Amino acid sequence: MAHVELSISEAFPTPATPSLGHRSTGFDDSTGFDDADGRGHLDGFSRWSETVSAAAEPCLLIDRETTIAAVSPSCCQLLGLGTPLDALGLPLLGSGLRLLDFTAARGELTEQDVEKIPPLLALHSGRLARGLLRVSCPEADGPDATTVDAIATPVLTEGQVAGSLTFFSEV
Repeated sequence: MAHVELSISEAFPTPATPSLGHRSTGFDDSTGFDDADGRGHLDGFSRWSETVSAAAEPCLLIDRETTIAAVSPSCCQLLGLGTPLDALGLPLLGSGLRLLDFTAARGELTEQDVEKIPPLLALHSGRLARGLLRVSCPEADGPDATTVDAIATPVLTEGQVAGSLTFFSEV
């Protein structure tokens, strides 16, 4: 069995000529990443932002400050984040997302354990990360919690980690 790793940051080839008919409008320039590279080309992070926003799969893109840069509607539903517009610009951990441990008591994760969740681990390590999360949805009353499998990868811009992209699947 062969092992193959691909960089998703280079998944979108840069066109040879500038695209004048399309510019991203969904990414906040205050993060330090422009929608275009000065020649009309979208950078990889902006392209992933657009892709995640339109995705049918539950996925989430955070920037290097852990702010939600894009989230799919199905991810909002799975994690109880409201609508994508409600979640955009919020810090991942300040978005009402409640992470629980896997004990019978379902206590809040400690700060040490929170740093190990896949979206943050991929962001800080610059490597792929995978793990299970128990999430209590903000709208849910009582002990309801969802367990999700999370697979995260760092997103690179000009060779530097600019954020992380995470796909979720309910277990």
